[in-house]
Amino acid sequence: MPTDQVCLGRKRPVPSCPNPLFLQWLTELRDSAKEKGLKTQYVYQKAINSLKKYPLPLKNGKEAKILQNFGDGICKILEERLQKHYRENGSDAPIHLMEEPQKEPWGNLSEHMKQTQKEVRKEKGSKKKREYVPQKRSGGYAVLLTLYRHTQMPGSKGFMFRNELQTEAQPLCEKSFTVPDLGSKYTAWSSVSTLIQKDLLVKTHNPARYSLTDQGLALAEKLDSEESGMAKEHVEQMSEEEDSQDGPDVVDLTLEEEDEEEPSKSSERLATALSVNQARAHISESDATGKSQTLESGRTAMSWHLPPGSYDIVLCVDVIETTGGSSGRKQELVKELQRNCVTFDIRKLNVGDFLWVAREKVTPVPGQLRPPVGKELVLDYIIERKRMDDLCGSIIDGRFREQKFRLKRCGLHKPIYLVEECGSAAAHLSLPESTLQQAIVNTQVVDGFFVKRVQDVKESAAYLTIMTRYLQKLYHNCTLFCRSRELEGDGGDESEQTANLSCSLMAFTEFNYGAIKNKCQTVREVFARQLMQISGVSGDKAAAVLEHYSTVSSLLQAYDQCSSESEKEKLLSSIKYGKLKRNLGPALSRTIYQLYCTCGPLS
Repeated sequence: MPTDQVCLGRKRPVPSCPNPLFLQWLTELRDSAKEKGLKTQYVYQKAINSLKKYPLPLKNGKEAKILQNFGDGICKILEERLQKHYRENGSDAPIHLMEEPQKEPWGNLSEHMKQTQKEVRKEKGSKKKREYVPQKRSGGYAVLLTLYRHTQMPGSKGFMFRNELQTEAQPLCEKSFTVPDLGSKYTAWSSVSTLIQKDLLVKTHNPARYSLTDQGLALAEKLDSEESGMAKEHVEQMSEEEDSQDGPDVVDLTLEEEDEEEPSKSSERLATALSVNQARAHISESDATGKSQTLESGRTAMSWHLPPGSYDIVLCVDVIETTGGSSGRKQELVKELQRNCVTFDIRKLNVGDFLWVAREKVTPVPGQLRPPVGKELVLDYIIERKRMDDLCGSIIDGRFREQKFRLKRCGLHKPIYLVEECGSAAAHLSLPESTLQQAIVNTQVVDGFFVKRVQDVKESAAYLTIMTRYLQKLYHNCTLFCRSRELEGDGGDESEQTANLSCSLMAFTEFNYGAIKNKCQTVREVFARQLMQISGVSGDKAAAVLEHYSTVSSLLQAYDQCSSESEKEKLLSSIKYGKLKRNLGPALSRTIYQLYCTCGPLS
């Protein structure tokens, strides 16, 4: 075996394979298997890799068995081909080829390569960072355009709420802002975090308000100008096609015959002409009156409606009511609803256990796996279901008052308490039955909830079935309008008023997002929760205090302005609360004063 020349300071060249015939035959076998789509191509490739690493010549196919990935089958094939090679070229035909590597100026070559790499690095370093531009009709693209157009409208607030932004941006985006694609957990709204990271968008306040930064405003203006330019080009192109097709006014004597053969052509041409004329009129109007008037449609995006017959009434069941705990009892509810032929949907509800939505009827689009996402409005009825043991536990740990408070603030006007197993079952609980019965009566009389008592799961399913049938009949001929609590709370324009107030409903996404239990809370909300921890302070009493003193700081300032101790203790006693407008009372006023103004333990 000849000795390779050693080049000091450089790696010596890698020698060629000492078994070129075996390598050639294995390569042919691999390529043949690859053409046929056989998995043996991977076996041959592994054998090729092993053969390339072996530095010694092999005399026959049997010797190759010492190599990794060489089995009996491959060795037999190599031996057969070797014998055939000897028969064709003689027994003395060479099978090994050890060519000496060509001597190359490795030193100069390596220096040249290093210099080239340095130049490439310099070129890479000199490249400027590419400006982030969201893909057309993506979530980020739709959000930027919607916010920009909203800021251009007269009297704009300069920001938008989440649900308002999602509703107005949806027509500009191909994906849904609320429902993820099949097999994915991301929606078009996920791109908002990227916009915030790129310093194009700012998120402030609670509920969240979204507004554009200076950089985002410049990018959005650029995207809007590009889109409006493309729209104009499209309209001009359509008008040119119309002119070229129509030509001068010439009487065509064969028109009658063509109409008999293809009656749809004239209607298609008429529809095209009308669409072109409408587009021309729209652009000329926008050029004349400015962008502010053409974008006025964004303001009415939240006031969409569902006409009669365009929606179905669907019962929504909280996922907790179907899983966990005594799963057999919970599955029995689902089976009963299915047996009663009730249309229901199991989903995560942030407040309540059952409610009803008006779901828009949608038709599947040809070529798409799933039908488009239908709009949903929440009806005014919501049910909280309680077994007697659950009611007992919720009273002990304080969940009972909190749940009633959250149901009152959820935005639905007709909450219902569905109480199961009234009677002897309460005798074995940690609270006396009279306490539980009193809590149920207080829920109905004091809190104003409708209480429905049932004996078991079957009666609960029957009540849900009857309620579903009743609501389907009640809303049968109603036109349902969408209203936004966020816009109303901010003092914005009210949505379109209707004669029947029950037909002005919230979107489900806004309702469920607003009912999140552990979301970030304002100082006012934390103050309300603090007050409700005091024995005797209900939700109505806490709300009455908040009307006069919205924060702890404002309450402490009022205490500081009082001249005497007795005046401080009676500061809140004359505050009216509830429907009957009763006074808060001196005892409760003194307790609240001691809680916030006493340094030591309370007496």
